[in-house]
Amino acid sequence: MIRKGIILAGGNSSRLHPVTLSISKQLMPVYDKPMVYYPLSTLMLGEIIDILVITRPEEQGLFQSLLRDGSQWGIRIRYAVQPKPRGLADAFLVAEEFVAGDPVALILGDNIFYSEGLSKLVRSAASLDRGACVCAYYVKDPSQYGVVEFGNDGQIKSLEEKPTSPKSSYALAGLYFYDSQVCHIAREIRPSARGELEITAVNQAYLEQGALKVEILGRGTAWLDTGTHDSLLEASNFVATIERRQGLKVCCPEEIAFRQGYITDEQLDALARPLSHTEYGQYLLGLLKENKEYLSESGPICSAQVRVAVP
Repeated sequence: MIRKGIILAGGNSSRLHPVTLSISKQLMPVYDKPMVYYPLSTLMLGEIIDILVITRPEEQGLFQSLLRDGSQWGIRIRYAVQPKPRGLADAFLVAEEFVAGDPVALILGDNIFYSEGLSKLVRSAASLDRGACVCAYYVKDPSQYGVVEFGNDGQIKSLEEKPTSPKSSYALAGLYFYDSQVCHIAREIRPSARGELEITAVNQAYLEQGALKVEILGRGTAWLDTGTHDSLLEASNFVATIERRQGLKVCCPEEIAFRQGYITDEQLDALARPLSHTEYGQYLLGLLKENKEYLSESGPICSAQVRVAVP
């Protein structure tokens, strides 16, 4: 079972200039939360609670101020810097000491996943003993992504990075799961024509070993890549629509930590009180009130059992 995760929040986010000239994209808001809360929540839902956040050197202090060491959410957060963007696979070279020969998950800091079954999906993918597991999502324009082609037997036939003539409409989403070989494999690959260490090359190595699996993200799942101004706005509108309609937060680390049993009622109260003047803080206090009412009706149970964690 994978217990370690990497959030890659480096890069210069040039497609979002001038907005990102002075701040990391992953610290920008997606509706009511910093963007980095969304990939963090995805890992937490999958019970991956030892996390390394990779940032640009000049922005590490900002992430530390926001996320701290994770103990407020019952998890562990550490930090590393990527001096310059050298491709997604470079994350495993930066994180080699953190990985320490263990299996690990990688999620991109600007990717948002939403699904009723997200927790189950992440836990399933994180349960691998050997090999790697990638997530594929049907998109209108796959040429902007890594693309996976399937054979007649449903198995992975080929992988391509941003092909001009995609062989399928299934893009590789920014969530990957690897066994203990991944750092060694990342060290063996060579930069692409773009001068980057491509994650597709890592996945290709596992494919050649016959050790690459895929999880298809179906129609009931939303995958949002916030790399452009339009997609960032669309993501904020999507989250706002869900939250207004349901009255439930999307990717709220405090709520996930509480419902997963990582923190107690008292710890959640301590997180909520300083925010009580905000709608966000009132939501957290509402969780406590709901939990107390449930316990008074049902008797003593673990607070994490009250309701399934929402994505």
